[in-house]
Amino acid sequence: MKKPAIIVPDGCREVLLHACCAPCSSAIVEWLVQHDIRPVIFYYNPNIYPLEEYEIRKNESKRHAESLGLTWIDGDYDHEHWRQDVCGLEGEPERGHRCELCFTLRLTVAARKAKELGIRYFTTTLASSRWKSLEQIERAGHQAEQTVNGISQKGLSPLCDSVTFWAQNWRKGGLYERRNQLLKEFDFYNQQYCGCEYSKR
Repeated sequence: MKKPAIIVPDGCREVLLHACCAPCSSAIVEWLVQHDIRPVIFYYNPNIYPLEEYEIRKNESKRHAESLGLTWIDGDYDHEHWRQDVCGLEGEPERGHRCELCFTLRLTVAARKAKELGIRYFTTTLASSRWKSLEQIERAGHQAEQTVNGISQKGLSPLCDSVTFWAQNWRKGGLYERRNQLLKEFDFYNQQYCGCEYSKR
């Protein structure tokens, strides 16, 4: 029997979807809805530079979610803090140490948001891009899961005891091809670089 391209975790009926942009989110969101899984879209990408680029991508993500009647959450944009976090890794190549640290930073915030909202599972649209390392994303997601489950946040009364990273290759099952179709159907802005100034160079 052929293994399904996408394996849904047990009991998953809601997921916090860390979204990097509308084009990468579109086919994943469509698939989730079609399979009775409600995505809560969390847009958290302090790596994106310049601010104008960030705003364009953010607004496209929000437009997409609102058109489907889905909950969309805006994470804080603190680019200077992000730059401090990756200081010393500016010269790293794509898929290098800077990228993996960036994934870990963003997914840790996503995991905290999932825990705050009482959503057990979280996943990311980063795993839909053929330019990203799936191995790095998976390691980052599991590191975020372990970090958030192992700490006690003051003033936070989570509705769930722990969060779980849904590691999934979101390019499979025809989703990459569907992404390109939805890009045209929604007339999304389609960026030409990952987002940070170091990748743009």
